[in-house]
Amino acid sequence: MQNKDKFELHLDEMIIKVQECQKEKNLISCSKCEHYLECTLRTDYVNAVYNSMSKGETGGFEF
Repeated sequence: MQNKDKFELHLDEMIIKVQECQKEKNLISCSKCEHYLECTLRTDYVNAVYNSMSKGETGGFEF
């Protein structure tokens, strides 16, 4: 098993938080939520995904 860096660990935490929020609201997707466009949790999750892919750097991604 490969060790996860801080960006991947943060993404894992954000995934859990988003899933918990969806479960609390009885939703299977954020897009069905009334707060979809102004949701700070979703924005933080999107940023975590981006940072996980870019490893905190601006520009290209490491796949």
